[in-house]
Amino acid sequence: MAGGDPTARRPDAPAPVATPGGLAAARVAIPAGCEATVVLVRHGESTWVAEGRVQGQSNPPLSTLGRTQARLVAARLAAPLAPPPLPVPDGRPAAVWHSPLTRAADTAAAIAEAWNPCLDRIADERLREIGQGAWEGLTGVEVKARYADLRRGWLIDPVHVHAPGGEPLPDVAERAASLATDLLRRLAGSTPAHGEHARPAPSPPWAIVVAHEGLLRVLLIALLRLPLESFWQFPLGLCAISVVDVRNGRPSLRAHNLLDHLAEMGPTAVLDATVDRGGGL
Repeated sequence: MAGGDPTARRPDAPAPVATPGGLAAARVAIPAGCEATVVLVRHGESTWVAEGRVQGQSNPPLSTLGRTQARLVAARLAAPLAPPPLPVPDGRPAAVWHSPLTRAADTAAAIAEAWNPCLDRIADERLREIGQGAWEGLTGVEVKARYADLRRGWLIDPVHVHAPGGEPLPDVAERAASLATDLLRRLAGSTPAHGEHARPAPSPPWAIVVAHEGLLRVLLIALLRLPLESFWQFPLGLCAISVVDVRNGRPSLRAHNLLDHLAEMGPTAVLDATVDRGGGL
């Protein structure tokens, strides 16, 4: 526009929002000689996912399908040696850590209650989904229409581009790494949770973490010590299971995005678990 600021950006134009180097401060501190397994589980379908809406840190409940998915993943985790066996240690998990958002908390409750006796549950704010600001509540189609350039930037360079009012990915990496550090310390026997006395754990110990697609991508990256730029390389279906081993202080990905436990729901339901109908942008 004549007379306007030639450096001004359109409202939906991608722009850097974080300086390079933030990843270095978000590394997980793995205790020396740590032997542990972390099982990551994405929550079941929510009512907003069913409608193709962006959730972020909004708090819709599980849908009917989501409750069924939660029951099935709970049964699978409670019988890890059933064929095909999950690559987890013998014995009970130390606890189920979960996001406090309803869709994750209710999925975690189903998982905890599938064990006898019920597993301990630990809600942690650091496991909340990535805040998506102005995009939350919009459908994927609406985001494409209103924020086309910004959405393209997010898909190309999520480290430096995010939704208006949303949470920068390096900030998410900081809280994910903090959570992972505390979790591994607890599994290594150095940090009891919620003021409890440390209790004997399986050898090697393991824990289940229930959270959200974006947050779990970042947590995987943090645990595996990968560049934050690899964010889009880790798809996670609804109620998918991923397994990270730490042996002698070294992490490895043993399984990723497992969905075989949903097979009894039929091919269409498994497809629904892989693609969240636009809500994932």
